[in-house]
Amino acid sequence: MSEHEGAPLSFPTEFYDAYIFDMDGTIYLGDELLPGVERMINELRRRSIPVRFLSNNPTKDPHQYVEKLERLGLPTDISDIANTVVTMTKWLKNHHPDAVVFPIAEEPLIKAFKKAGIKISEDPAEIDFVIASYDRTFEYRKLQIAFDAIWFHKRAKLIATNPDRYCPFPGGRGEPDCAAIIAAIEACTQTKCEMVIGKPNPEMLVEAIAGLDVDPKHCIMVGDRLGTDIQMAVRTGMVSAMPLTGDSTWQEALALDKKDQPTFLIDRADRLIPQTTWDDLGWTEDNWK
Repeated sequence: MSEHEGAPLSFPTEFYDAYIFDMDGTIYLGDELLPGVERMINELRRRSIPVRFLSNNPTKDPHQYVEKLERLGLPTDISDIANTVVTMTKWLKNHHPDAVVFPIAEEPLIKAFKKAGIKISEDPAEIDFVIASYDRTFEYRKLQIAFDAIWFHKRAKLIATNPDRYCPFPGGRGEPDCAAIIAAIEACTQTKCEMVIGKPNPEMLVEAIAGLDVDPKHCIMVGDRLGTDIQMAVRTGMVSAMPLTGDSTWQEALALDKKDQPTFLIDRADRLIPQTTWDDLGWTEDNWK
């Protein structure tokens, strides 16, 4: 039995003004492109339709994503990438340019803050924002600094790069993600995270289509996670498509209120291309590269 058997698949019948893609579980899984991705992206680009890539993963800077996509056969401009490193840095510069921050994060986010001139400190008495992120170097020392800044000095606010519980790996494995860091800080300080800048915050989509002369209501967000990718599209009023190649299942999608469900459920990325174009190009599911 197919893993998608019974899924009420639905496919777009037209092209959109811009396509915004999640990456992990949507464009690739591990170090392999998912079926149909390469020819789908190439067809959109052949038609000069803007393509943008989003990620909640703050452990890579945009250049690293460009390198990975190029390695997988999808040459991409740096301007086509928006992730939480970019969005968090811009949000701080735009809204709190003089803030002192303590990032519980890995090197890409810290380097971006330094490059942007954002002041970083480990002194709890001067920290304005504790920034929780995906951090594989998380330790008790960092938790103590966050605790002192928020609970003891009653000065800092807790914000985060992304709400993901785990980062998926091929074979069904994964690593604890930012939600675990948020939970640890909330538990000991008895405060709540005040803002999460990554998906499903619409700020990510705003950043992704910035500079494009497009109507957000005629763009499409494509992602495999209901709670982040699809919820962000819902909050923005954007059409969405969920490929059944990543985290969320079609059963989970149908269990949601109608307003929170993806517009389309697709079994493979190239189903974003209308059937009439498949027919014109002579595409088949057996020949998907």
